[in-house]
Amino acid sequence: MSLPFLENYNFLAPYWLLGLTLLPIMAAWYLSQREKRYVNLNLPSLEAFEKSSLRGRLRVLLPILRALTVVTLFIAMARPQLTLQEEEITADGVDIMMVMDLSSSMLAQDFTPDRLEVSKDVAADFIDKRKYDRIGLAVFSGEAFTQCPLTTDHRILKEFLDGLQCGILQDGTAIGMGLSTAVNRLKDSEAKSKIVILLTDGDNNAGYIKPITAGEIARELDVKVYTIGIGSKGAARTPIRRRSNGDYVYGMSQVNFDEDLLRELSKMTGGQYFRAVSKEGLEEIYQIIDQLEKTKIDVTTIKRYSEEFYLFALLGIIFLVLEVLLRYTIFRTIP
Repeated sequence: MSLPFLENYNFLAPYWLLGLTLLPIMAAWYLSQREKRYVNLNLPSLEAFEKSSLRGRLRVLLPILRALTVVTLFIAMARPQLTLQEEEITADGVDIMMVMDLSSSMLAQDFTPDRLEVSKDVAADFIDKRKYDRIGLAVFSGEAFTQCPLTTDHRILKEFLDGLQCGILQDGTAIGMGLSTAVNRLKDSEAKSKIVILLTDGDNNAGYIKPITAGEIARELDVKVYTIGIGSKGAARTPIRRRSNGDYVYGMSQVNFDEDLLRELSKMTGGQYFRAVSKEGLEEIYQIIDQLEKTKIDVTTIKRYSEEFYLFALLGIIFLVLEVLLRYTIFRTIP
């Protein structure tokens, strides 16, 4: 017999619950004895009994209280216990800085709706999987800054990520600036593993720090760099200029970026380079990184048990006393 309200209980003597199978037998016996309990009375008219009294309608409470008494007492005999479970989690986490390109080319529509929106969605899914890690966010185009420092508050991190848009910085692609900004956030980290995930779709053409110089700094600080080049192969509908009102004018343009540079940055720091030509491909890349940079988690489970039989025993006594009082007072019948 399945009782949903008992799902959270553990029973030391569960065989007593077999007593609950007596309920259908009790119900059948009660119905069979119902006619014997009341005498027949022949009347010329039933007009006086068309509207039954409140007392008569409430008599159904007596068998219900008897059934509740049986249920609660058998549950009490089964020795129910509540399990109080606590988990102590020790996580040897990974510190991760995500670096996102915000140059206007990230609005290219070879991804739906564009590269930036897809990058943000996939990055948010990655963040959800790394709940024990500190993660930060840096952005760059022609310049770079930290959008969110390393934090375990992934909710606020995802809010910053969701709010990213092109045009908030001077246009351009300063890969070295973006990487150095992220590395600077990791330099004082005490985590055993420190990584940067840098996503871009262009050639380095701005900034006063060369990408290779930033990569050398990352290597010295034992920061591993994973680079992702995003963009389909061939031509894509891309912003080619901007009107005075801020709107972008789109046109077809070849998809080009410096894969050799991204590959070199990853190689010199012990990371890997990936090329994403579709949303599915980008999701797979983040899954690979997730597997490569696993967080060591030790979980210690502590269980305590709380005896709850007395509660059901008390309820059984209350139901029994209430039934007896009602039967011999309000619902008392003359033999």
